[in-house]
Amino acid sequence: MTLGSFAVLLFAVALAASGQVILKHGMTQARNDSHLLGRSLAAAAIGNLWVWLGLLIFSVSALAWLLTLSRVPLNVAYPFNAIGYLGVLIASVFILHERANAWTMIGSCLVVSGLIIVVTLSPGHQP
Repeated sequence: MTLGSFAVLLFAVALAASGQVILKHGMTQARNDSHLLGRSLAAAAIGNLWVWLGLLIFSVSALAWLLTLSRVPLNVAYPFNAIGYLGVLIASVFILHERANAWTMIGSCLVVSGLIIVVTLSPGHQP
């Protein structure tokens, strides 16, 4: 994998994770607004700028993922989504103030350990 392909891959994963966190924030606001204003959740979500920003970021991540798939074998690229999973978990705790228990943290570390094993020990792949 070239450095450029690796950079696009990390960019796609980081954007996808960021988009998910922003979407969650927007949907939490939309849920609260729907209760306060007596609107449907869908109407509140459509009017929420955080939801739109999350969708935009997630869309850009999809384009970066398509570029990644054109350059990197899927069996190498896909495990990198574990980094996004870990990023979402950390952001959900520190930014969204959600709770995560010890088992969630241990399991997440195991998933990331699996990523490291796949990337470092798998036979060399040519793009």
